Amino acid sequence: MDLRLEGKSALVTGGTRGIGRAIVLALADAGATVVTCYRTEGEAAESLARELKERSGEHAVVRADVGTAEGVETVLAECRDRFETLDVLVNNAGVISQVPFAQLPFEEWERIVTTNLTGPFMVISKSLPLLREGSSVITIGSRGAMAGIPLRGHYTASKAGLVGLNRTLCKELGGKGIRFNVVAPGVIDTSEPEELSEEQRAAYNERYLRMMALGRFGRPEEIAGAVLFLASDLSTYVTGETLHVDGGV
Repeated sequence: MDLRLEGKSALVTGGTRGIGRAIVLALADAGATVVTCYRTEGEAAESLARELKERSGEHAVVRADVGTAEGVETVLAECRDRFETLDVLVNNAGVISQVPFAQLPFEEWERIVTTNLTGPFMVISKSLPLLREGSSVITIGSRGAMAGIPLRGHYTASKAGLVGLNRTLCKELGGKGIRFNVVAPGVIDTSEPEELSEEQRAAYNERYLRMMALGRFGRPEEIAGAVLFLASDLSTYVTGETLHVDGGV
């Protein structure tokens, strides 16, 4: 058994930036054929498409908002056209915001929960006809779901919901040989150097670095490594788990 995924098919939602991008490239480098999707046109999607063309395999980067039923159908239609079965499904697409709970509008609660929790429900539901014995479904959660994060009640609630969904699906569909797991990142540095000023970066570091047993932020590639393990034959007896990849928060 190893980490190679030759001949395997994979769908990664929200795959053009940060953690999602690292996951897409890791799966492709391991030999899988990957379909991924994005919500907004831009350089991130275009550059990922270019990078995937440099790798072997007929990969696809599709515009689709998996927070909507129409977007889910768009990306699943692409998968059905390409694959007879889906070996790896990674629910990565998500959104976040910071709002004091007392001022949290219902519309913002609904936006976050719809994308982060209802989205994976819709993707998994639509994917069921393609999933088979040996398929691995991996959902990106958050360490904050267990720890709690001030100003992010809507976000942490959505991510905690994924843990319950994961545990139920592993038991309901485990008899079909399909595995379900959550990867829960801690603080991962997905920002570009120019996105934060030196003052903002210093404040960010001061706030979060003291939480980490390893004394540093995680890298997207380190989350991708955990996903690759759960996608591979090295984890064929792992299901229903939430794997915290958080540097020892």
